[in-house]
Amino acid sequence: MHGEVLSTEALTPHLVRVVLGGPGLDGFAEPGGADSYVNAFFLPPGAGYTAPFDDAEVRELPWERRPFPRRITVRAWDAATRRLTLDIVTHGDVGYAGRWALHARPGDTLQFRGPAGAWSPDPDADWHLLVGDASALPAIAGAAERVPAGVRVVAVIEVAGPAEELALDSPGDLAVTWVHTGTPYDADQLARTVAGLDLPAGRCCAFVHGEAEATRVVRRHLLSTGIVAREDLSCSPYWRHPDTDEEWRAVKAAWTRQLENDVD
Repeated sequence: MHGEVLSTEALTPHLVRVVLGGPGLDGFAEPGGADSYVNAFFLPPGAGYTAPFDDAEVRELPWERRPFPRRITVRAWDAATRRLTLDIVTHGDVGYAGRWALHARPGDTLQFRGPAGAWSPDPDADWHLLVGDASALPAIAGAAERVPAGVRVVAVIEVAGPAEELALDSPGDLAVTWVHTGTPYDADQLARTVAGLDLPAGRCCAFVHGEAEATRVVRRHLLSTGIVAREDLSCSPYWRHPDTDEEWRAVKAAWTRQLENDVD
């Protein structure tokens, strides 16, 4: 499946919104949850081919010419107009997804598989906690929009600085705490911020995604203190400081298995 770039917009200095359309989206399924994503394929420099491409053919190419898969959150899908909106974090000309988003222009094509992902805020929860960094901001924004009207939702989001803060909407009673990344990187900062908040009572439904060690510390705090039950927690590492994308992908599966034994 593939989409044609219709427009791009810089939401913040490091977050680009890309809207896709075109007949390549025919058959795109309705996303199942607030965390839904597509597995997008970004071409290396000098690939020698363009999207759409044949999956079987590119698998026969040398590794350095194959497309690089990256999970990109589905920010919105409009079935009536067949428009797919993706918000992509950028870091200059570093990283395949961000570099593509920075340079994407109308008429460019992005190939992908999906969507996948089925998590959404539990409508029966007493309140909701959404924690993450810039990489999780699109999913957090989508989750906040799915909280039932009037229900308390607390978001704690780490970004580089004030310019990276983004207005969030929610039918719920939303309170957002922004945390600015320090130097050197402090993986405990998000957990300390969550621990310092006056959180509501009752059953919590929590979403904790972003940098690996930061999510691990937040997860440990939430489970060990009983703020959230294990079955009510969605926790996933998107990246790990200071690894490159490829370094993190090489160890992610083993790291995630270890995470399951982190708190009894």
